[in-house]
Amino acid sequence: MANTYTISDLAEEFDLTTRAIRFYEDMGLLEPERSGPGGRNRVYSARDRTRLKLTLRAKRLGLSLNEAKGLIDMYDSPRDTVPQLKKVLVVLAEHRQQLESQLADLEATLDEVKTHEKETRSLLNKANKAVPTS
Repeated sequence: MANTYTISDLAEEFDLTTRAIRFYEDMGLLEPERSGPGGRNRVYSARDRTRLKLTLRAKRLGLSLNEAKGLIDMYDSPRDTVPQLKKVLVVLAEHRQQLESQLADLEATLDEVKTHEKETRSLLNKANKAVPTS
């Protein structure tokens, strides 16, 4: 019998809420089977578990859920892996470029803050020296 998981199993393993897992399901990232009365119980396959793991990895890399889904869906298709790997490289390069741009913006802002701190300290020192002591 293939490994199956409940929503609680996956929530515990990946330290997620069941609500987050249902959200990933709504986004089409997971496709559990249904069992029990009225199909109320979700039964996740090893494939779902792997897709969840890949989704969380993509999130850690800062990819959107739509980007993650696009990449993960490629691996479900029986096509050649070369185009899939090239697509992953394109997405990662675009994301890296975006992060580098954000980093440059942050570094510029940090430099500006440092300049203002220095100027403010200088003004404070001048103000302290100008105040007569009794």
